Amino acid sequence: MLILDDDEAVGQTIQWIAESLGFEAEFATLPMDFFRRLGQMCPHVITVDLVMPQLDGVEVMRLLAERDCRAKIVISSGMDTRVLDAAKRSASQHGLDIVGVLPKPISKESLRQLVGEGDQSGPQPAAAKQTVQGDSFEVTGAALQGALNRHELVMAFQPKIDCKTGAHAGFEALVRWSHPQHGIIMPDRFISIAEQSGLIDLLTNQVFELSLEWFARSFPDSKLMLSLNISAKSLVDLHLADTLSILCHRFKVGPERVVLELTESSAMVDPILSLDLMTRFRMKGFRLSIDDFGTGYSSMVQLVRLPFSEIKVDKSFVLSALQSQESRTVIKSIVDLGHSLGLLVTAEGVEDKATLDYLNTLGCDLAQGYSIARPMDGDTASAWAADRNPLSPAQASFH
Repeated sequence: MLILDDDEAVGQTIQWIAESLGFEAEFATLPMDFFRRLGQMCPHVITVDLVMPQLDGVEVMRLLAERDCRAKIVISSGMDTRVLDAAKRSASQHGLDIVGVLPKPISKESLRQLVGEGDQSGPQPAAAKQTVQGDSFEVTGAALQGALNRHELVMAFQPKIDCKTGAHAGFEALVRWSHPQHGIIMPDRFISIAEQSGLIDLLTNQVFELSLEWFARSFPDSKLMLSLNISAKSLVDLHLADTLSILCHRFKVGPERVVLELTESSAMVDPILSLDLMTRFRMKGFRLSIDDFGTGYSSMVQLVRLPFSEIKVDKSFVLSALQSQESRTVIKSIVDLGHSLGLLVTAEGVEDKATLDYLNTLGCDLAQGYSIARPMDGDTASAWAADRNPLSPAQASFH
């Protein structure tokens, strides 16, 4: 653990607490010293004080994002809730892994709840090591074209459950690049390259084919749903609905079991063409989900004009639901709005049972998140589903 706090006494306290939890820990009071140690340590966890005289915590986290930092980030501060929520959202939108806020005065239990025991940060499994190795690899259009030609894309599947009963409801398919030298490369490193280099349609087709082949083989006769993500750049291809219909027919997966997830900004690239395409998707039986709902300026407009069947509450609200009254208000409003329009409501980013219980009290329909299950390879996901179903409400539990 690497700690940045301009108060030496606080930094020393966090270091002692971290060491008592089994971490190797160092602290710095100056940003220059912090970034020097960052390069030397490659920490698993970083704690950042929000208010500092030389370089505030928001600027530090922006610089961490520029360095493609993969550590878990803990914000330590005595600021009020609204400021903390804004700082967390800012850091998350920069792509950082924000695990929570460490309130002052610091306690051992509060730190343990956020980051667990230090022993858990010991030897990493092979897949995690591969991901770290891939961080230094420069992704280019040519490299990605080669990966597509060699069929190096692999899929991970994250389960969704029914909030009320805990029953398994389906999976979201998430693409990874399994590089033969650099290991697993995450989609945030290559999707934008695919869009910029004109490879997104080829990538999308491979993702559809891999996902549907696994889904058809693993759950041929079930009512489970499969969610697939679509890039904004793909919404200019009016034949995409036909392409996906042909694949569903080939793998004998009914289109009513497929949910297509789009961010609200996706529909703004070409509003008329996207409306045509989404209408064709619905006419062919597919379901449509508006992803990251509540984070854009045009959510309401898109919800009214486009034929969605599901809303996904953005995880930034769900992650902070237990600490932020504002987030709880937003989530309740989205759930009520969705149900008033006859839509299913899914919450992503569920990190603990207390959050799931809260979502259930609101009547939220579906949930996904690390406390339910992390994304898994196909074989592991199939085994997870076999262990969980059939499941009675009394048996519902987190894994």
